[in-house]
Amino acid sequence: MTKPATPSGPHPLHIEIDGAPAADPELLATLMSGYGHFTAMQVRDGRVQGLGRHLERLDGATRELFGRALDGGRVRALIAGALETAGRRDASARVYVYEGARTVVTVRAPFPEDRSPQALQSVAYWRPAAHIKHLGGFGQSYHGDAARRAGFDEALLTGPGGEIAEGAVTNIAFWDGTSVVWPSAPCLTGITMALIAPRLPSIHRRVTLADVPSYRAAFVTNSRGIAPVSRIDGVELTVDEELMDRVYAAYEAAPWESL
Repeated sequence: MTKPATPSGPHPLHIEIDGAPAADPELLATLMSGYGHFTAMQVRDGRVQGLGRHLERLDGATRELFGRALDGGRVRALIAGALETAGRRDASARVYVYEGARTVVTVRAPFPEDRSPQALQSVAYWRPAAHIKHLGGFGQSYHGDAARRAGFDEALLTGPGGEIAEGAVTNIAFWDGTSVVWPSAPCLTGITMALIAPRLPSIHRRVTLADVPSYRAAFVTNSRGIAPVSRIDGVELTVDEELMDRVYAAYEAAPWESL
């Protein structure tokens, strides 16, 4: 990624929003830069599954993008403070990090878990720097919206030869009857994926669209939960209830950590 220029120097920055000057134009310019990263989590009773992994993700990406560490204790305090201010113990929370390790926390009502079978539409697109949960996700939003307009639930990102990487906002796994197969193409290691993979008979290998009919089932994961996959393009997949019970049990076994 090419890092955008940060406003600096002797010339003051002036920004207006709907005709009114911004209260802090330098801060607004940082937030508008689109250069940064984030993590998303579900909070229940002031606790988060995989909180330590979220903090590690934020610190690692901050070091890679901005060359500095991000204090996990401070991040925990910022999330807890935002929850308290919002008057919530249950929430969907996000932590965004920008230049200078400027940290933004958003809190909203928790997303209800949806385990409905998902239909996926494949698209020829891979996210740049896929290992980072970075900002500027125009491509995945564009393809995700197009998939929904076409009657699907989510876009499935694929590369040369139809190699499958991940969903637009999910990880995907396939079941071959023995192992849970996670595609080995470049993708983000989602927190939900990271929590359940060690608790299941997991392997990583190349998976293409041509391989899909050979698998017995598939499912997707993200911060909102886990759902079976019923269809990829025109290929129908069986919803394996026994498999899904094992996957849900693996997720539920992941400990909750207090903020």
